[in-house]
Amino acid sequence: MTPAAPQDAPVKPERLPAKETWRALYRHFRPHRGAVALGAFLTLIGSATGLAQPLAAKSLVDRLGGDDSIAGILILLTALVVLGTAIESVGAYVLERTAESVVLAARRTLIGRLLRLRLGEVERTQPGDLMSRVTSDTTLLRAVTTQSVVSAASGGLTFIATIVMMGLMDPVLLGVTLGVIVLIGGAVSLVMPKIARATERAQEAVGTISTALERAFGAFRTLKASGAEQRESAAVESAAEEAWRHGVRSAKWQSVAWSSVGLAVQVSFLAVLGIGGARVASGAISVSTLVAFLLFLFYLIDPVSRLVEAASQYQVGSAAIARIVQAERLETEQTEQTEPRQPAPTGHAAASVVFDGVTFRYRDDLPYVHHGVSFDVPGPGMTAFVGPSGAGKTTVFGLIERFYEVTGGRVLVDGEDVREWPLAELRAAIGYVEQDAPVLAGTLRENLLFAAPHATDSEVRDVLVRARLDAVVERLPEGLETVVGHRGSKLSGGERQRVAIARALLRRPRLLLLDEATSQLDAVNELALRDVVAEVSREVTVLVVAHRLSTVTLADRIVVMDAGKVRAVGTHAELVAADPLYGELAATQFLATSA
Repeated sequence: MTPAAPQDAPVKPERLPAKETWRALYRHFRPHRGAVALGAFLTLIGSATGLAQPLAAKSLVDRLGGDDSIAGILILLTALVVLGTAIESVGAYVLERTAESVVLAARRTLIGRLLRLRLGEVERTQPGDLMSRVTSDTTLLRAVTTQSVVSAASGGLTFIATIVMMGLMDPVLLGVTLGVIVLIGGAVSLVMPKIARATERAQEAVGTISTALERAFGAFRTLKASGAEQRESAAVESAAEEAWRHGVRSAKWQSVAWSSVGLAVQVSFLAVLGIGGARVASGAISVSTLVAFLLFLFYLIDPVSRLVEAASQYQVGSAAIARIVQAERLETEQTEQTEPRQPAPTGHAAASVVFDGVTFRYRDDLPYVHHGVSFDVPGPGMTAFVGPSGAGKTTVFGLIERFYEVTGGRVLVDGEDVREWPLAELRAAIGYVEQDAPVLAGTLRENLLFAAPHATDSEVRDVLVRARLDAVVERLPEGLETVVGHRGSKLSGGERQRVAIARALLRRPRLLLLDEATSQLDAVNELALRDVVAEVSREVTVLVVAHRLSTVTLADRIVVMDAGKVRAVGTHAELVAADPLYGELAATQFLATSA
């Protein structure tokens, strides 16, 4: 068996330039720009009603010294408050709903890409980290694509409108106010990058938590049998503590930013109150003007808060955007369809396979696995691949399925380079049983139909008998509807292998790849399934990696591989006589395994 490509440590995403971040944000924002514009418009209307309140208050103060009725002014103030609140509430709902739609669309896109990743990309990336990008990172995207954009737009416009109104009332007091805001705003701008760095590191730690948990649950029996619960818990807790530390750090700087808003307004209020009082005393402005100006000043809290919120959310969201963009840049396969097509009708021609001088390595910095591998397999019939561990046998199957692309040479199926085949059509012609015979969480029926969703009940019953699963189904409490557990934990190793074989047979392939598919079966079931495979090979091309002599001797031809090369091809009798390595394997490994 050839080992899988080594898995790298999680790659830390580089922070994107501001221009690229905004481009990525707009890509998520664009399909919903109409709803966002509506929400922003309603928010601005609500803000506009608020701007009228200080003017109404000024009119009220002016009337207090006269005989004019103030009832109308009070009714107007009340109506403005109620109307503004109602409109802003509707706007907030529109934005929240749109934000959820942005997250849904981002998750759909990301999930679609991740499930189409090339196998090499998945082997180089921690699955838990990829999962965290779909879950936690897209949640952060929610705020920045709607709330941050709208808060920046509405807050900016409202801020400008308020400043204009304050300038019309008294430019001197406006200058005092702006001086304080600019001074404290400069300090806040220094805090924003700290929020971004802390959030990015917190998200990386969340990805590490997912990776650690995925690792633990992926080998849960091994974990318990090794008494490693405490060690694995410590590893997960360490990542959780790391996320907590950076989360707290982000919260600390965000609290500094928010408290600075209140500080700016309070200091401005004291300065305006002092200087404004002096101007009232000198007769430069009236008391009603000072009151209205102070109301505008307090009203300024809202747009300034929105601007700070937008900047803070942008810093938080930009870290998530960088991680999402990195996931989107991973190389994917170009599949023409997402659902398996209808199986080919009975009587279809068996496929032929040719390896023509194939060289292959997983990455440019790794050694070659195949060194000019060549062989020819006409169909139908059974061809067995044998050789020491690491000879490159399993990699042959990965190259046929185009899980990996050859580095040099060609792989031909039916005389056509697999790179020229539509990928979905190529894989629809192949049934593949992996060495570890994975079974997915769900029911037994769902597992059987996974590669052939259009199979009929009669076809399922037939394949159950052929794979020696009929007795297992009868024994299960709910038959085919029995839930098999995470990775088939409720089934034995042999039962999982039979499920995988049945799943491949139900697909009715033209080419069947079996990677040590009977290694965990008892002698009785192994003999029965060996006969099934022999029967299938009369109509289908069967390639099998096998370590049992009983399986190998049934093959029409045997390909002996060693150190990434084909050293001999022939029948069992021919190879025992002609190839020393095969003779040694037949005398030791095969016989010992079958004993």
